[in-house]
Amino acid sequence: PDGLLESELFGYERGAFTGALNKRTGKFIQAHTGTLLLDEISEMSLPLQVKLLRVLQEREVDTIGGREPVDVDIRVIATTNRSLKNEVKEGKFREDLYYRLNVFPLCLPPLRERKNDIPLLVEYFIRKHRNIRGNRSPVTAISGDAIEVLLNHGWKGNIRELENVVERAILMAGADTIFPEHLVIDERTEGEKPASMINAGVSVYEMERALIMKTLEGVEGNRTKAAKLLGIGVRTLRNKLKEYRTEGMA
Repeated sequence: PDGLLESELFGYERGAFTGALNKRTGKFIQAHTGTLLLDEISEMSLPLQVKLLRVLQEREVDTIGGREPVDVDIRVIATTNRSLKNEVKEGKFREDLYYRLNVFPLCLPPLRERKNDIPLLVEYFIRKHRNIRGNRSPVTAISGDAIEVLLNHGWKGNIRELENVVERAILMAGADTIFPEHLVIDERTEGEKPASMINAGVSVYEMERALIMKTLEGVEGNRTKAAKLLGIGVRTLRNKLKEYRTEGMA
């Protein structure tokens, strides 16, 4: 949402809006005399693009609820997986902001064209997600066979797809090493539609039940792993299963 992103970037004063109990310093001010990375800049709304353009042109930030602008000296690096030229033509991205950002463009080749990077990226993602979990994740390595599987994939989703696969493998593994059987990769070819696991007329309730049971099967009944993959709490999963057993469905 625009409001959340604006608060994160520009910051706000205490009492600027309902819930603003304390002053918050935005990322622009935090990055003063440094560099700020704006990931997926093409997703930014047009109104927020106007405010970003002002920061870049005037080198000052208007905090939400603030009375005076704050001077900032920052370098902005913006990334996108879309053609901003096309976005400009379609009216989805401001032309003046495009030229303001497009001072020194770098085009990064897709992952399928630099597969030598995959082992290093996997190592980085394992460390990253281990740190996120406070070193509670047992996974510290990946087998050569698993790396070979990753090298043979097309990676249409680039690095984000790779990170998603690695994160899921970490949850599936449960031990110190990721093996090929822990890798869940979408092998569809370009333009191929995903195979449907349900038929027309099936209720949402039945779809949910089928998804939960299929996920549990994939993690050999481990409820904690299944809950993480499904994006729900363990207690919620437990209650769902209890409900299915009551109805004789599980």
